[in-house]
Amino acid sequence: MAVGSRRSPTKTLGQIKIASQTRKSLQTERKMQKREQGKSGGSAGGGATPPAKRGRPFGSGNNSSSAAASAADSAAPSTLLGPSLHVHNSFADQNNKRIVLALQSGLKNELTWALNTLTLLSFKEKDDMRKDATPLAKIPGLLDALLQVIDDWRDIALPKEFAKTTRIRTLGANSVVSGFGSEYQALGSTGTPHRPGVGSGSAGIESTQQNGMAKSRFSELWLDEDSLFNLDDEGRAEKQQCAVAASNIIRNFSFMPDNEVIMAQHRHCLETAFQCIEDHLVEDEELVTNALETIVNLAPLLDLRIFSSSKPSFIKITEKRAVQAIMGMLESAVKAWHCAAAELLGRLIINPDNEPFLLPFFPQIHKRLIDLISMPALDAQAAAIGALYNLAEVNMDCRLKIANERWAIDRLLKVIKMPHPVPEVCRKSAMILESLVSEPQNRSLLLAYENAFAEIVFTDGRYSDTFARILYELTSRPSNKVAAARGIWGM
Repeated sequence: MAVGSRRSPTKTLGQIKIASQTRKSLQTERKMQKREQGKSGGSAGGGATPPAKRGRPFGSGNNSSSAAASAADSAAPSTLLGPSLHVHNSFADQNNKRIVLALQSGLKNELTWALNTLTLLSFKEKDDMRKDATPLAKIPGLLDALLQVIDDWRDIALPKEFAKTTRIRTLGANSVVSGFGSEYQALGSTGTPHRPGVGSGSAGIESTQQNGMAKSRFSELWLDEDSLFNLDDEGRAEKQQCAVAASNIIRNFSFMPDNEVIMAQHRHCLETAFQCIEDHLVEDEELVTNALETIVNLAPLLDLRIFSSSKPSFIKITEKRAVQAIMGMLESAVKAWHCAAAELLGRLIINPDNEPFLLPFFPQIHKRLIDLISMPALDAQAAAIGALYNLAEVNMDCRLKIANERWAIDRLLKVIKMPHPVPEVCRKSAMILESLVSEPQNRSLLLAYENAFAEIVFTDGRYSDTFARILYELTSRPSNKVAAARGIWGM
């Protein structure tokens, strides 16, 4: 090697760093070019991975693991910790009819494709605004098609103790496939019905053996995994999974503001959701959770009178049954369920039209909400106090019942003294006490806590104004309002 080709020793340290950085950037660009060339060559060459079958999610081909890995690598931004899949917003506009028809078809592969597509389209990240997204609930027939998937599962969802009784089949008794839907039990998992036109006896067996497994598979198309659902336990499990996926999509729809009005006025949607939470003891837990969260999201716009309206009914849910279903979730031991039920009641009572249906259950509601405040779970405390805050503003009877509930005042004070990590929860607790002291009948109960109120006034500046007003109401004359009325109106 010539002397002039060697690196000059007179280069500075900064020049060496710049040269190394330039070299690294060139290497990175070459790797990216090779990767893109490999992708383009793989898609055009004969050794490319086969595309995913129609009606199946990505990765259903032979090389599913490598295809899924490459798709995740190419689709995931560098800022995310895991793989992510982004679907263009115009996909729903271009394929809305196909999605609805796939849901209505009842075919397993079409239904799987539609549910996977809608799951991606309805999911939204916290920072994803999607201002140009199509309101999916406005696609004609989409919400009804999703509800039909849940109804199909609800029609066959029987209790565990149910036993299928034997039925005498007289029609088609001499044929293997009679059309009654019991062929799976009659043939067993290894039985093969004879295909008409092939022949019977030894000729049929020889032809089947010569053609191999392809002929045997062709004769069992009615059991093929890509066609109709079976009537056995496996088919029931698949129907249940589809119903859970459909309920998750409807739940995602309810988070979008553009869908709230349509879904809150859709009687079939509300009836299906309330029926799912009504049967929470025997129904799938995830399906019940999705239905409950859907109702909670729609609660600010929900009017229980819709169940007695002239809109077509599918399940005959009444207002009383709807409230009883909510009470069943409120009494549940599952934290997610009773927290959501408490939040749901707090939102429903805001609408004055719902008061007549909730008033008969107020004693049970008050007692359960006070019990939730005593639980160590912070989210249960927050949900219960939020509901009590709205219930205390309904009428005088509600305020009297809350104050006379055992341990109610003690537990409200405990939330403030702990304090609860969310300041808004403490503020609502103080506002509930202020609402209770506004009724003269409650003052004798609250006077026992006068020292506790005075301690908060001098020690906690955040709620000192509220408890100062409480002390003023307790220590002022009981007839001060009447005296003021006499002074103003000359009574």
